[in-house]
Amino acid sequence: MVLLTSRMKPLTSHIISIIFILAGAIALIIGFGISGRHSITVTTVASAGNIGEDGILSCTFEPDIKLSDIVIQWLKEGVIGLVHEFKEGKDELSEQDEMFRGRTAVFADQVIVGNASLRLKNVQLTDAGTYKCYIITSKGKGNANLEYKTGAFSMPEVNVDYNASSETLRCEAPRWFPQPTVVWASQVDRGANFSEVSNTSFELNSENVTMKVVSVLYNVTINNTYSCMIENDIAKATGDIKVTESEIKRRSHLQLLNSKASLCVSSFLAISWALLPLAPYLMLK
Repeated sequence: MVLLTSRMKPLTSHIISIIFILAGAIALIIGFGISGRHSITVTTVASAGNIGEDGILSCTFEPDIKLSDIVIQWLKEGVIGLVHEFKEGKDELSEQDEMFRGRTAVFADQVIVGNASLRLKNVQLTDAGTYKCYIITSKGKGNANLEYKTGAFSMPEVNVDYNASSETLRCEAPRWFPQPTVVWASQVDRGANFSEVSNTSFELNSENVTMKVVSVLYNVTINNTYSCMIENDIAKATGDIKVTESEIKRRSHLQLLNSKASLCVSSFLAISWALLPLAPYLMLK
């Protein structure tokens, strides 16, 4: 009997060890499974803000049917406080940094469909930088970065300069920063260099940041379409004009440069989910 008992002891220990190993493996499998459920996709688009006007920082996420479960936090690299926070169906701005006070808003009626975009009022030159859109829903959490540039850009207007002694076009745009380049082109004379028959000047505006652009093109001919193209590292704007013996036709368009989408899927193990810091915006710096 004693011999039988002594043989059972190592067998029992072996079984217990196997049980612990299996339990650990099951816990890992469950943890990774929960991790997959605790992740959402967040997408941002790099954009540019026009100084003195309102701008949009674009961010979308997987929608959640319960508005009360959605938390949106906007953060900026190098800024201690939050840019904006929305939770439990309303703004929560107690942790908002002073430089953004009174200047931010989300589209509250569109949050439920996955729109976390931020409206930034009265864009400043110092608003440029790297932002983070951080989202929590009942499905999980995720974040994505956004590069935001600031400057000034405006539509050019091209007119015939009747005060000039020869056939002359005048291209004007009221607000640009940084200082752009200006290039003239012609539909008839494709590839021609008009630098020797044009003159461009930049006049600083009253706020001493943006500048007015004026460019004059000489020796133009009728029945030809001319284009005045203004460009810096933020935007490109083009003003076209065609002068005939009977009429003048104009058109213009503006394009923001370097708009790129950023997508991030964030996953967390179940144990990590439970041990996140109490202030998630500190974690994300």
